Amino acid sequence: MRIPITIALLLLLTACKTTNNIVDKPIIFNEERKILTLEYLSKRYGLEKDTPEIEPKMIVLHWTVIPTFEKSFEAFNNPSLPNWRPDIKDVSGLNVSSQFMVDRDGTIYRLMPETTMARHVIGLNHCAIGVENVGGDTGQPLTRAQLKSNIWLVRYLAEKYDIDYLIGHYEYTRFENHPLWLERDKGYRTKKTDPGEDFMRKIRKAVKDLNFKPLPE
Repeated sequence: MRIPITIALLLLLTACKTTNNIVDKPIIFNEERKILTLEYLSKRYGLEKDTPEIEPKMIVLHWTVIPTFEKSFEAFNNPSLPNWRPDIKDVSGLNVSSQFMVDRDGTIYRLMPETTMARHVIGLNHCAIGVENVGGDTGQPLTRAQLKSNIWLVRYLAEKYDIDYLIGHYEYTRFENHPLWLERDKGYRTKKTDPGEDFMRKIRKAVKDLNFKPLPE
């Protein structure tokens, strides 16, 4: 039996994930996480605050390397840093996190309030909104659906906040001598490659009209 064209189109649209929708799926942000976040702001950046709020000035795009949303979410959910990240456990007990996570089908999840500090980029957490993409790296390249959702999300955030910069995680050290850079420990750096130069090139091309500031040389 042939399906009428209007019904077929409706079924297709229903099956597709939209990129203009945000699903709230909060990670644990209890008193422990609040205290650890305020401690991070104080010890790493010299910012004494009563609340872990930030004034977003940049968007940082990432990949999780973890192949599923469930496992990626699990990695961020606990307030304190788990034992499987011994390389950075002595810097702060605060677990890594981000405000957003984009699944491989393009679904956008909001893990934290957009103006609450997340730990996702050295030196810049106090002013950066993080967007994690599930997967990435060898054998699990970021998807076209993720690309489209990142483009939409960047536009959404740029309309909502006074965003000056859009960067890939691998570009964060270019801000070391910039006024936004507040990390006190000159030896605390990690080498990053996410979310890949090709992914960032495509994102920047799609949002060129937003006129973000060029990155520091």
